[in-house]
Amino acid sequence: MTEEQRKAFEALKKFVNNLCEKAEKDQEYAEKLWSRVLRSEGVLKEIAYYHDTGNFWDGYAVAGFHLTDILVWQVDHFKAYMDRREEMNRYRTERLFIESIEVLLNMEEDPEPYIRKMRDESGTDFDQRMV
Repeated sequence: MTEEQRKAFEALKKFVNNLCEKAEKDQEYAEKLWSRVLRSEGVLKEIAYYHDTGNFWDGYAVAGFHLTDILVWQVDHFKAYMDRREEMNRYRTERLFIESIEVLLNMEEDPEPYIRKMRDESGTDFDQRMV
């Protein structure tokens, strides 16, 4: 690994740690998440692109689902909790991002439960599901 690559990885690790801190996740969580990210080239690229541009790359998918698909599902799902302010992530963009990264990593291991949830849980009280 070149010095430039090492510095890039250190910057991304610091970025992930900072996101975790803002998301009210502890250092142990941040370390475990970072070690999982390092094992996933696709997720690492997602984080690097977000770090560099502030936008989503969306060039990596698991079972046809991209990071933005997961984010949309989370936001839609959390609409059901709007009356319970302490459980709401709508003002915690870092938390939504980190949890979406975690879902993407989990989907790499076992996508089926998440596919079912994203298709069946719309976050609304009417029956309009993703297909």
